[in-house]
Amino acid sequence: MADPRQQAEEEIERREDVRVALKQVTGVERESKPVRPLELAWLATYLLLFAALAVLLYLLRFDVVELPPRLDAFLERLTLGGMAVLTVLTAAKSVDVFVLRRLESRVTQYNLRRVVGAVAALLTVTVIASVLSASWYTALVSLGVLSVILGFALQTPILSFIGWIYILVRAPYRVGDRIRIGEATGDVIDVGYLDTTLWEFGGEYLSTDHPSGRVIKFPNSLVLSEPVFSYSWPLFPYIWNELSFQVAYDSDLPRVAEILKEVADRAVGEAMRERVRVFREILAETPVDQLEVREEPAVFFRVSSNTWIEASVRYLVDPKRAGRVKTDILAAALERLNAEPDRVLLPKSNMR
Repeated sequence: MADPRQQAEEEIERREDVRVALKQVTGVERESKPVRPLELAWLATYLLLFAALAVLLYLLRFDVVELPPRLDAFLERLTLGGMAVLTVLTAAKSVDVFVLRRLESRVTQYNLRRVVGAVAALLTVTVIASVLSASWYTALVSLGVLSVILGFALQTPILSFIGWIYILVRAPYRVGDRIRIGEATGDVIDVGYLDTTLWEFGGEYLSTDHPSGRVIKFPNSLVLSEPVFSYSWPLFPYIWNELSFQVAYDSDLPRVAEILKEVADRAVGEAMRERVRVFREILAETPVDQLEVREEPAVFFRVSSNTWIEASVRYLVDPKRAGRVKTDILAAALERLNAEPDRVLLPKSNMR
């Protein structure tokens, strides 16, 4: 008899998995990597440059070097700006090295690196504007006026940047997901500030889900206006697939169904049953919990328009392995069906 305490712990873990899946915030876990010497070298370089600028500022402030007043004021402002930029770079690099690298989710790491980079770039631009202006107030006003002008001229890029923020917050897709949006279908390999890059699969030159070799880029603003079809939901990264055969009306239909079920079940294995159990729990948290979902491959018969019976086997599969699994099932099923010509009449065997 199973341990009740162990069963309770497993139930808690399963429900937590369901909660996480519904929020679509899970990622691929990995161990944190040690800090590389090159990264520490960059931090040391920033600190040395900051110290050098601090010494220069001291010399300018206490008039150790005699310079014209206007040049002295500009160099002092330039030195302060350089120190501020170095502070921003040091802080961004430190967050990356000592905080982000310790996160277990690659997706979270990727997204936060993008956010830190965007914030660092914005602060750097603000500092540069302040150096070129006489005061912080003038710099901020100039930056505001410039933002208004650029807002009208760069509406599409700004909308794409808003789309990037939406992707980070709502996570309609993440790096590594297989999606379809508009006419583009592929695996997400990069989500930039303005556009997303897909590694296309299928396409106009292929009849299967094999990678086409092409790369697709589309603006992030597309996610605000087009539906996104995701094949990689974190806890349930599977899709149902079907494979159809045509048999004669006088075939042994129960035997045909039995063969197709056995072949498909051997191809997808226990993984399908386990995932379907989890999927049922997910459905129980939604208004469609009454939907019937079977734990094993199912066979359905339909009347075909060409006087044959169409036998379709439905099964669960990883979308990235759908083509390979369908080929395996097709080959094994034909071998089994052809081995019983007296009970299974296929089109070729019935045309003698």
